[in-house]
Amino acid sequence: MVKKIIIDTDPGIDDATAISLALRSPELEVIGLTSVFGNAKGEVTAQNALRLVELEGHDSVPVARGSDVPLIIPLEALGTMVHGEDGMGNTNPPPPKGKLLDAHAAEFIIQMIRSNPGKVTLVPIGPLTNIALALKLDPGIVGLVDEVVLMGGTLSCPGNISPVAEANIYHDPHAADLVLRAGWPLVMVGLDVTQEVFMTRAYLDEIYQADNPATNLMRKILPIYQKFHDGFFGLGGDIHTHDPSAIVYLLAPHLFHTQSVAVFVETEGRCMGQTVADWHHQWGDRPEVKVCMNVQANEVLALIKERLVK
Repeated sequence: MVKKIIIDTDPGIDDATAISLALRSPELEVIGLTSVFGNAKGEVTAQNALRLVELEGHDSVPVARGSDVPLIIPLEALGTMVHGEDGMGNTNPPPPKGKLLDAHAAEFIIQMIRSNPGKVTLVPIGPLTNIALALKLDPGIVGLVDEVVLMGGTLSCPGNISPVAEANIYHDPHAADLVLRAGWPLVMVGLDVTQEVFMTRAYLDEIYQADNPATNLMRKILPIYQKFHDGFFGLGGDIHTHDPSAIVYLLAPHLFHTQSVAVFVETEGRCMGQTVADWHHQWGDRPEVKVCMNVQANEVLALIKERLVK
């Protein structure tokens, strides 16, 4: 059965690969992209979302622009040092041909869930502001969503934007905490697994040989991303596989081992954005979510490659 998904995204280099992977997977029907600030400014990520649906002729996929700022905290830092000012590796892509929907991303999310009760999976791979806004506007969507599969957070390893926080959660911790406590079926695909899936230089070179629009875009935009990973993690040109891992979870959840636990998000101070597991419900009765703790990395990489090179 084909799964209807909305990808909430802040493109973003790894977002670009994730979106191409989703659009190339027949098990998934991408019924919309919603854009959010994060890897670049909101106006930039919205235009990149349009570019990505147009890349291989998916112009009919609607794109709605969402929030440019977090729910409560001021907008302080973006991921431009990782993704470039244009979110696409400072490659200055041409303007997209299509237009954004008039509706705000949160309104679009509500509309699509209400129109397809029990059939829509939300796939946030950026800050969770739009999802939180949709929840605040219409709390009833909690019981109408099939699942939420988000890329973000970390329980067992250090953060990537601070010693304790993963970037998507850090950029809007209040939104993340709201989403994680909402009570809907939710899977957290965080650094615990995404940093175990390495796209090596040799692997990327094999993908580039496909010479199609998706792989050619990867070849063009990845150098700045590789440079960051080398400087911060010392990976020598290899990269972690963040957002695409969330798409692979939709396609092959058996490749991930999950544990159910209540997760809290720290919303202030030095540890802002930290995701904390309450294994024994010592902080009260919060709904548990599934957290990916282990992954069959080689199989994940094989599936990504199979879809991107076809």
